[in-house]
Formats: sequence, structure tokens, C-alpha cells
Amino acid sequence: MSRGWVWLQLAVAWLPMWALFTAIIVIVHHASFADAAIGALRMIGAAALLGIAVYKFTSRMAWPHPFRLAFVLMHLVAASLYSVAWYVLISVIDSLVMGHFIFALGPGAGISLSTGIWLYIMVAGVAYANLAAERTARMEAHATRMQLDTLRSQLHPHFLFNALHTVVQLIPIDPRAAALATEQLAGTLRTTLEEQRDLITLGEEWAFVERYLAIESIRFGDRLRVTIAMEESTRLAMLPTFALQTLIENAIRHGAAPRIETTHVKILATLDGAMLIVNVADDGVGADIREVETAVGTGLRRLRERMRWLYGNNARLELASNIGEGFRASLIVPQSTSSDDIADRDRGHNIHD
Repeated sequence: MSRGWVWLQLAVAWLPMWALFTAIIVIVHHASFADAAIGALRMIGAAALLGIAVYKFTSRMAWPHPFRLAFVLMHLVAASLYSVAWYVLISVIDSLVMGHFIFALGPGAGISLSTGIWLYIMVAGVAYANLAAERTARMEAHATRMQLDTLRSQLHPHFLFNALHTVVQLIPIDPRAAALATEQLAGTLRTTLEEQRDLITLGEEWAFVERYLAIESIRFGDRLRVTIAMEESTRLAMLPTFALQTLIENAIRHGAAPRIETTHVKILATLDGAMLIVNVADDGVGADIREVETAVGTGLRRLRERMRWLYGNNARLELASNIGEGFRASLIVPQSTSSDDIADRDRGHNIHD
């Protein structure tokens, strides 16, 4: 948020107080609206100017837990100083406007000083409310970051287990192929461990998936066929890191692995307005969609959780399958989201080849 926008918001926040003071001057002193508005502007302007100091003071004087008497005494002193400073500043402004020195002490001064204390309480209260809101937002952001990191850490052993299983199966059958798969595995594991971004481009994700598919093609040979149709415009579209790999791994593990016949995995990526749509479909053995939806500890469930943390309700992962009729997963994610700050924060991290 720009500093100019912050100042504009602060100015707007004082408008109700200016309107209240204007109304009081009109009613109590029977002044014209124009004179009352100008007088109220001087008073509120002085209060707002001194309010900057109050805001800085409250930011350094944290709300105590548990509550302490010293905290109250400090604010009583600060409120008194604010009230006197406000009264003096108004007198200075009035003196400059009128062209001669104005400073009155009398019954009216007591009312003005009491009003200054009330203004201090209001400013300090708003300041503490804003500080509490900022602290809550930081805590929520930290919780989100921790949740995303937890989900990412769960991906690593999940992927490692499946990839190592592929290599182990190849060792007694084809040692040369096992050695090649190990080299490919080293590259893919380095990416999963070093990649720190939450969102990457589809082009980057596909470069990683190609290395993953190289491992699986060694394992399955002619039993696995993968085709991709990717619109050129989608290569720069953003999606969650390892999302496409998760969908393809699911298609291979649950579609191709259980059968001997060739399994065809089709990948289609398109842009529909501001939405990236990635479909991964296979003609494998299929699954009971109700069991898939309720399964615990699956890559699809973790992907859904990451999407919820990144996009809220603005993204979807749609699954469709019948036993014996293959499986289809559709990833639908927005390209203009409130998660842009995540992309900005992650800028500078690159997938390593």
C-alpha cells in the first residue's frame, strides 16, 4: 500500500469528527455553517497532526498482558500532554489566522482540555485497534506460510517413495535402466528440495514433469504413452508448484500401474478468460470417485489443501472417474488473484535444472 493512500485513508477517517465539531459549533455558538466548518477544520487538523505522535507512541507502548497500572499512568500523562499541546496549537493557528495573539484561559479552557483528552483516548484506541489488526494479519500470514511449508514437506517423502520404488523395481530387471533412472531421479529430487516458490509458470512445471516422466517411461516402457496439448499462451500462466506433477503421478500410479495394457495419459492446458484450466485424463482402470474424494494422505488431497491456502475459494480441483473407465482431473486456477503477493515474495527463486 502506498504512503499517499495511507494518508488519504487517515484524512477520510477524521471526516466524521470534523462533521461532529462543525455541528457542535453551529448549535452551541450559533455560527454560520461556513465559519463553523472552518473553525472545526482548524481543531481537527491540529488533533490529526498531533495524532501522528500518538500513533507512534502507542506503537512503542505495547498493550500489556496482563494489564498493568503503569500502562494506564503513562497514558494519563500522555493524554494530558496531548490535550495541552492541542489547545496551544489551536491558539497558535487562530493567532496566525487573526493576525494577533490569541490565548484564553477560563471556563472554556477546561472544556477544551477535556475535549483534548477525549480526542487522545479516541486516537489511542483506534491506533491500538489497528496494531491488533496488523498483528493478527501477520500471525495469519505466518500460519499460512507454515501450513504451506508443511504441505510441501509432505510432498517430498511422498514423491521420493514412489520414485525410489521405480528404481528398486528396475534393478533386478534392467540395471542399466535403473542407473539411468537414478540419474533422472537425482535431478527431480534436487528440484523438489530446492524449489521454494508456491506458484510457478506452467512452462517451468512442464520442464520438471518431463524429467519425472523420463523415470516413469523407463519403468513402464510401451505400457505408458503421454501426449500433451498446451496452448502457447498457457506457458506463462501460474499454477501451484508441482501441481501438474501430482496429477500425472496420480494418473500413472492409479491408472497405469495396476494393468498390463498400454495406458494413455492426455494433458490439455488452456486459458479461459482469467482462468488456467489443466486437464489430465487417462484411460486406465479408473477408481471409485467417492473413495478418492475421502482418501487421507493422498497427493490430490494435499494439492487441494495447498490450493485452498493459496486461492481460497477461487480455484477448483475437479475429479471424475468410474471403475474401468479411466480417471480425469481438472485443475482450474485464477490468473488474477490476491495471491500476487506470494508471487512477488517468491520472485528471484528459480527452478534448477
